[in-house]
Amino acid sequence: MDRTLDVVCVGAAIVDVPLQPVSRNIFDSESYPLEQISMTIGGDAINESTIISRLGSKVGLISLVGNDAVGDYIIRHCDAEGIDRTGVRRADGVDTSINVALVTADGERTFVTNRNGSLWKLCGDDIDLSLIPRGRILSMASFFNSPRLDNEAIVKIFKVAKEAGMLIVADMIKPRLGETFDDIAEALSYVDYFFPNNDEASTMTGEGAVEGVADKILSYGVGHVAIKIGKQGAFIKGVGCDAMVVPAMQGITAVDTTGAGDNFASGFITGLLEGRNPRECGEYGNVAASIAIQSIGATTGITSRRFFDERLAEYRLQNPR
Repeated sequence: MDRTLDVVCVGAAIVDVPLQPVSRNIFDSESYPLEQISMTIGGDAINESTIISRLGSKVGLISLVGNDAVGDYIIRHCDAEGIDRTGVRRADGVDTSINVALVTADGERTFVTNRNGSLWKLCGDDIDLSLIPRGRILSMASFFNSPRLDNEAIVKIFKVAKEAGMLIVADMIKPRLGETFDDIAEALSYVDYFFPNNDEASTMTGEGAVEGVADKILSYGVGHVAIKIGKQGAFIKGVGCDAMVVPAMQGITAVDTTGAGDNFASGFITGLLEGRNPRECGEYGNVAASIAIQSIGATTGITSRRFFDERLAEYRLQNPR
């Protein structure tokens, strides 16, 4: 198959309904008025696809949606953003997932999700393996997000990608069903770049210090790990890459942290496509995340490559080499 794409993203394509700002005592009120309630695109794979496309690369999305109005919304979004949706399967009897995001004034959020929606239904049978080799990079947008995409299903996907000479990257969320890294050990061994959140990865590994977390993850055969460490930025370590902290963008006030990790991954992947070294890829990721958290919704921050490059120039003034 000809490589017509730069990246193939596998994972969730859903809709988010962010409610912001809400207080932690929201249920103490019979009625809780907000200034605005909006509907935005959401889900790790479509978030990455959207941002990577806006940053100038060709992306294909592989996911599952229902034959419903929300699924129509996602298809229209893909078409508007130039995302190849050949791999988006539409299924009767499946509700396209909607996540309600309760976002506090400081930008932190909690999701209310439908356990019978497409995000929970997505499984290996929904993935057309013949579509995987179309790109240079395969992104498994998040381990554990769709519980039916288990180690066996993911390994099948990764084997096809490796046979095609693709680079494999992956993110993760907190396991929904109590899974551990041991449950996906074989899949992890295929990953070239892994982008976990430090809090989640620390819990999973039992390690306290970030370098200990990184070493534990690398012991599974992961090539490089870029651990998101919040306001400090990202900790990167890997094969042929000494441990380093890539600082976060300074002077940023978070409005909504939804999608910050997906934007980090998108920036990092863009750096990889451009042949950047790990530090530069981390800078791309941090800059993308800094833009994302200043807007409501996961994909509303980065609107163009030009906007991203302007923020990147500011970042480099803050962090001269």
